[in-house]
Amino acid sequence: MAIGFALLSISPLNEKEVFDALNKMPEVSEVHPLFGEYDILVKIECEGIDEIGEVVIKKIRSLKGIVDTKTLIGTKSLTGEN
Repeated sequence: MAIGFALLSISPLNEKEVFDALNKMPEVSEVHPLFGEYDILVKIECEGIDEIGEVVIKKIRSLKGIVDTKTLIGTKSLTGEN
């Protein structure tokens, strides 16, 4: 299982629609509205890193109102898990 996080910048007045659409995506396990440089933080869970990329590019970036994304890939290197 691969875990990624996406920080999203959303154009004004589209936040609620984007929030609702993200919550309907099966690969998105958490959606958090933010104050600051980014508007929403999304946790994405997929079988592999390539699938995370596909979700971000094909599903999230295609939503009306998405202005910018920053994607971070999680690692287990500090947890001691294999």
